[in-house]
Amino acid sequence: MPQEAAPLPALLKKTKQPTECFLIQPKETKEDATKTRKRRKKKITDVLTKSEPKPGTPEDLQKLMKDYYSRTRSVIELEELNLPDSCFLKANDLTHSLSSYLKEICPKWVKLRKNHSEKKSVLMLIVQEQVKLLEKRIVHLGVGTPGRIKELVKQGGLNLNPLKFLVFDWNWRDQKLRRMVDIPEIRKEVFELLEMGVLRLCKSESLKLGLF
Repeated sequence: MPQEAAPLPALLKKTKQPTECFLIQPKETKEDATKTRKRRKKKITDVLTKSEPKPGTPEDLQKLMKDYYSRTRSVIELEELNLPDSCFLKANDLTHSLSSYLKEICPKWVKLRKNHSEKKSVLMLIVQEQVKLLEKRIVHLGVGTPGRIKELVKQGGLNLNPLKFLVFDWNWRDQKLRRMVDIPEIRKEVFELLEMGVLRLCKSESLKLGLF
């Protein structure tokens, strides 16, 4: 009898070996980085670093005063703070030194000084970030910070009535390149000083303001 052929073993199906899969994070483009990066708020220092010093104008001071008092004063009270251009001295065009500027705005200084004999008063005040104490004698020219001058007036140590000129060191800058009016504490003192008789004297045309 013919022998039966032995059944061939079933061919085993070739199984696929598992392959390793690596997830590669897509590279972040500059555009994506810009979107995800937190926006840094602009500071007054950033703005002032790029700004060039420019001559102060009456409009500068008027605008700063209105912005400062806009939330606490009525429309009528804000209008009372307005000063005519005639109250202001000629602005410094940034070509002057302090000495040459004072000579230009007050050519009759010698005559004014001779007629000034009242103690605890000055003819000219220069408001800047340098303190010089007012001595108890006849002084024609005074220099001091807004806060110091304000305190002298408040304590009765300084009479503003004989004052003829009030000069602000407008383009003075601190280490962060801020002007006096850019520093909240000093800006507050400047406006408080103006309300301690300075605005009244300006409107009566006996006092002139200068923005050096």
